[in-house]
Amino acid sequence: MSDFQFQDMLPLGKDETPYRLLTKEGVSTFEAGGRSFLQVEPEALTLLTREAMRDISHLLRPGHLQQLANILQDPEASSNDKFVAVELLKNANIAAGGVLPSCQDTGTAIVMGKKGQYVLTRGGDEAAISRGVFDTYLTANLRYSQMAALDMYKEVNTGNNLPAQIELYATDGDAYKFLFMAKGGGSANKSYLFQETKAVLNPQSLLAFLEQKIRALGTAACPPYHLAIVVGGTSAEFALKTAKYASARYLDTLPTSGNALGRGFRDVELEQEVLKLTQRTGIGAQFGGKYFCHDVRVIRLPRHGASCPVAIAVSCSADRQALGKITRDGVFLEALETDPAKYLPETTDSDLAGDVVKLDLNRPMSDLRAELSRYPIKTRLSLSGSLVVARDIAHAKIKERLDRGEGMPQYLKDHMVYYAGPAKTPEGYASGSFGPTTAGRMDAYVDQFQAEGGSFVMLAKGNRSPAVTEACKKHGGFYLGSIGGPAARLAQDCIKKVEVLEYAELGMEAVWKIDVVDFPAFIVVDDKGNDFFANINKPSAKK
Repeated sequence: MSDFQFQDMLPLGKDETPYRLLTKEGVSTFEAGGRSFLQVEPEALTLLTREAMRDISHLLRPGHLQQLANILQDPEASSNDKFVAVELLKNANIAAGGVLPSCQDTGTAIVMGKKGQYVLTRGGDEAAISRGVFDTYLTANLRYSQMAALDMYKEVNTGNNLPAQIELYATDGDAYKFLFMAKGGGSANKSYLFQETKAVLNPQSLLAFLEQKIRALGTAACPPYHLAIVVGGTSAEFALKTAKYASARYLDTLPTSGNALGRGFRDVELEQEVLKLTQRTGIGAQFGGKYFCHDVRVIRLPRHGASCPVAIAVSCSADRQALGKITRDGVFLEALETDPAKYLPETTDSDLAGDVVKLDLNRPMSDLRAELSRYPIKTRLSLSGSLVVARDIAHAKIKERLDRGEGMPQYLKDHMVYYAGPAKTPEGYASGSFGPTTAGRMDAYVDQFQAEGGSFVMLAKGNRSPAVTEACKKHGGFYLGSIGGPAARLAQDCIKKVEVLEYAELGMEAVWKIDVVDFPAFIVVDDKGNDFFANINKPSAKK
């Protein structure tokens, strides 16, 4: 029999995070039983959460911004890679002003805390943290995304973005440490669990498996990604949770080798192999190239002999997370970058190869389709004019009308349709942050809508199903890809007027009409049956 030894399954190294002091109030110490305790008031928890959720909605980590800047200096980066990188850096500069959030989907608030045994609170920690989330979402130009179920099928928006996902753990020490995240639907939907077996645990099988799954990720969650892969795990849910933390780079200080006690570790060599694999796919930063991913984290965990979960998660271009801590010295929050302008070089059109086709949207739909038909997929476009905005609920309502024989609304016959939903509009702005929604959620409507004379030209982000390609070929339609990520930039620079056309009671899910100028897009699916993403899911011959 072996001697008892305890080991943390995820042993983290020294925290080198740069922090800024928020306050020294709400924190005190006292002595009891020969020990020194840290007393934390609920107001300190609320303040830390409120500031964290506000910061991550507008600011990014310096390392993430540097990775975007590096794309512009890489001679192997495609013109599309560089174009997306510039757009995302411009977006970061606008969002840093604290008015427009970096993404219109301001996410589910996720808070993980580790409370040392010498930290005392008055109880109700989750309520105090939730109050911080509530305060930020009600006072900032953020979107409420949380739906409360009244029964199995009927839902209402909670109107304040609560509830948050809050998980608190007991640990050693005299500090209260936190990870704050805002997880939008796009990247959350790209978390996957695969129940595999020992058969995958060899270099050839694992890399072939990962290539297939990585290609299937697509671009709907706005790459370049921070990709996390976890192999193993004491349970399926622990594997998924570890992948989420790894995508936030929370586990970067794990050891780089395992041991007989079963500690988790980073396989840094495999990380580089997988990164090269992502570069070979050709997906790039949304529309072709090298930068599908900024980086890769691969975590190996212990497992039950009869189970081998593999979890995959991403953090997208809205890379929203920050660390926080409460110690004897006060309340601290990770110092995110407040001056992203220094990462944006003086870039001219000559630096971004590829002609841009300017499209006037204020003309008959037949003329617009005829012009689009002249250009191949991947063509860069600049859109100016009026378009209609509709997404999930609006599409469902329009389908109900069609099924009742009431016909297609004229606005979907006359205009391009943009799948999106705005954040709150700040005073003095025409629009709040207004980036694209994942296109795939509307795939089921396309054939019926086009057969009824609507949705001939669609604009959104991410790849579409083969059914959409077939519908466009049959009916003469097009799907244009918008850059996923620069919601603030689009609101400030491209969207000039916003008005509700129908279903005002749906809030951000209403049908809108917007006027845009120089709105960037790409041709993804054309009227001839060509699809930019058609070959993406096919693994390369090289193994």
